[in-house]
Amino acid sequence: MLPRSRTLPCRIHHGSMDESRETRHYLQVEVQPKSESETVAINPQPGYSKCFDDDGRLKRTGTVWTATSHIITAVIGSGVLSLAWAIAQLGWVAGPTVMILFAIVNLYSSNLLSQCYRSGDPVTGKRNYTYMDAVKANLGGRRVQLCGWIQYLNLFGVAIGYTIAASVSMMAIKRSNCFHKSGGKDPCHMSSNGYMITFGIIEVLFSQIPDFDQVWWLSIVAAIMSFTYSGVGLSLGVAKVAENASFKGSLMGISIGTVTATQKLWRSMQALGAIAFAYSFSIILIEIQDTIKSPPAEHKTMKRATTMSIILTTVFYLLCGCMGYAAFGDKAPGNLLTGFGFYNPYWLLDIANVAIVVHLVGAYQVYCQPLFAFVEKRSAERWSKSDFINEEYSIPIPFYGAYELNLFRLIWRTLFVGLTTVIAMLMPFFNDVVGILGAFGFWPLTVYFPIEMYIAQKKMGRWTGRWLGLQILSVTCLFVSIAAACGSVAGVVLDLKSYKPFKTSY
Repeated sequence: MLPRSRTLPCRIHHGSMDESRETRHYLQVEVQPKSESETVAINPQPGYSKCFDDDGRLKRTGTVWTATSHIITAVIGSGVLSLAWAIAQLGWVAGPTVMILFAIVNLYSSNLLSQCYRSGDPVTGKRNYTYMDAVKANLGGRRVQLCGWIQYLNLFGVAIGYTIAASVSMMAIKRSNCFHKSGGKDPCHMSSNGYMITFGIIEVLFSQIPDFDQVWWLSIVAAIMSFTYSGVGLSLGVAKVAENASFKGSLMGISIGTVTATQKLWRSMQALGAIAFAYSFSIILIEIQDTIKSPPAEHKTMKRATTMSIILTTVFYLLCGCMGYAAFGDKAPGNLLTGFGFYNPYWLLDIANVAIVVHLVGAYQVYCQPLFAFVEKRSAERWSKSDFINEEYSIPIPFYGAYELNLFRLIWRTLFVGLTTVIAMLMPFFNDVVGILGAFGFWPLTVYFPIEMYIAQKKMGRWTGRWLGLQILSVTCLFVSIAAACGSVAGVVLDLKSYKPFKTSY
């Protein structure tokens, strides 16, 4: 039987776990915030720890490895393919330097954010299940609503971006086979709409996985796939450099003459957004941390997971981005794999593009599950007596067991995927969408809120040395976000000049 949400209690019958629909009342109560006295009442005996955590929810089972796989799935996304283009805009000096600086900022701010998972004591304090809960517990006021709007709009935007990226890779496979079948005579132009719809149908099915902690296996598969296509891109970049017998590119990036001075400025700003997007995972860090078992303390496990993940991804990013720039120079494409065309070994490019699609299927769920959970929790709070919202029906599935079907979950998640697919078909500008998403979420979610929560939690005095250092970091990252947003918006404006709704073809 498929495990249900951690919010549902377990019953033990004859050594096996069983649940019934009478537990719906428990869900209605559990979604409400609990006081410390309620938590103690739920776990009156030490024996309950075998089934429940200290907050009365089913025991978490996540480890440093599952957390690392979630982070890698979120971080090494389609953004890695645009890094060669980003370095081409910035050059050999600024490109790798900016990438390393973004890695350091993300690692530092992630460690600050992980310490906000519990309020008060880092080991026994009250848990914050979501990013919004952490902001509410530490900052409160209007910043809670502001955080929620930014976080969930960003997650919504990521779903659109991943739909676009998946369709590009699916078309690349089809065009590659078409090109070789025709011997290079057919240009093999095609529309992206059908491929976006196909990806949407796949996501409708996977979106019925009830909870974040149940997509761990999908994250592991997606993480493996991310290394697969990154490795192919790196290998082809090395082979291209060997074929050229030299490293292309320049210290200052794409030269004025190839582009105008204004285009150079906008592209450099857009490159900052692309690099920021390539490291974006803070928006789901608290949700990932909420899957981790304890002891040891969750923030210690999360610190290890973020350190390993960011070091590993930064090495990959530098290798893929730099070798892609070395291979193509100023002509580095927005999607690295498309730069190698349809030539041999085309089967290797097909493998890489399949890996991208599989990875994006998993990454879509890693980013969207927190949004799904937020809407469903709020709906259960508002309509606690509604059978449509809360009732679950056991559906027997051959070779699998019983699946607990919830009608609200089925309909709402299907509509969500459908909406993101339609919007992706309306605005399929991969590079510019990536830049906007990176710029929109980087400063508030990766820098501002973690720093402000950490200051509030540690009761740090104003104008102290530590406080000043954190504020300087925050303001600097704000200017970077503004610059990246300006560059990406300028790119979208240029794309719109030759754009026709639902008429995009490659």
